[in-house]
Amino acid sequence: MYNKVVVIGSLNYDVCLKLERLPEEGETNFADSVEYCSGGKGANQAVQAAKLGLPVYMAGCIGEDASGDFLKKTVEGYGVRTDYLKRVPGNSGMSVAQSLYDGGIRASVVRGANDCVTRADIDALGDVIDSETIVVFQLEIPLDTIIYAIDECRKKNAYIILNGAPAAALPEETLKKLDLFIVNEVEASFYGNTQIDSEETAVREILKMSKRLGTAIIFTLGKAGSVVCAGQKTQFVPSRKVQAVESTGAGDSFIGGLCYGIVKQMDLFEAGRFATCCSARTVCKTGGQPAMPTLEEVMEIYRGENG
Repeated sequence: MYNKVVVIGSLNYDVCLKLERLPEEGETNFADSVEYCSGGKGANQAVQAAKLGLPVYMAGCIGEDASGDFLKKTVEGYGVRTDYLKRVPGNSGMSVAQSLYDGGIRASVVRGANDCVTRADIDALGDVIDSETIVVFQLEIPLDTIIYAIDECRKKNAYIILNGAPAAALPEETLKKLDLFIVNEVEASFYGNTQIDSEETAVREILKMSKRLGTAIIFTLGKAGSVVCAGQKTQFVPSRKVQAVESTGAGDSFIGGLCYGIVKQMDLFEAGRFATCCSARTVCKTGGQPAMPTLEEVMEIYRGENG
C-alpha cells in the first residue's frame, strides 16, 4: 500500500561528548572523547528508514556552510534522496550532546537553518507525496509549516506520522488528522496534561488520548519498552535486553523501524516489535546514524524473537 517515505524535518551537525558525569554549576570538567556526526531528528529517522532498504526523501533546510555540506553528503551516503533539501544563508542546525557512560544523554540544539522551512518548501514537494507515501514529521522546524504540511498531506491521503518531539502546543484539530502520533513518556505527560511514570499510567492515558484524537498512538517508555494503541486495542511491547552503550538516536531508530513495518504491511503492534529491535541494535553502538542498523542486523534479533 505504501512504497516510499518522505521525512519533513530537521538536520543538525552533532557534537557528541562522552563523559562520566555532567559538570556541576560553575564547574568545568573534561570529556573523554568527542565525535562529530550527522543528526537532527528528521535526518536520523530518514537514515534509519533508508538503512532498512526503503526509498526515502529528506525535505528540509541546511545552511550555506561546511556543516551543511557534511549533512547533505552524509545522509546521501546512507541512501537518502536529497532532491528537496534546500540551502539557505547562514548556519546549519547544530546540537551539542553530553553522553554519559550509563547511557544517559543531555543535549542542547541550535535551530539554525531548520527554522527556515516554509510553506513554499512544502508546496515544492509536489507529486512526491501521494496516497502511497508515508510522511514523517517531528517538531524541530516551524510549527506553522508543520500544521500547513499536515493539512496538505491529508488532502493527498498520505499516511501521516508525527513524532511530537520536542513537546510543543499544537491545535487538537491538527493532531486529529494524524494516522500515528508517537511520543515518549515526558512528551506524553505534556500532551495528556498528566504525569506518566509507569506502564500502568501509560496504558490508561494512551487509551484516553487515542479516543480523544481518533488516531493510533505510541508511547515510548525508554528502557521499559513502549505502549501501542490502535483501534482502542492496546499492547505493551517490552524492550529487548541488550548491553546498552549509548541511547543517542534510539527513538529515531524506532520510528524508522515503524516505517519499515508499515510499508511491509505489518499491523501496528508487530511494527512496534520490529521497531523495538531497531532501537535495541542502535543503543549497542555510539554515534547516532552510524549506530543505526541495517535490515540484516535487525533481522538477526527480530527473527529470533519471532521464531
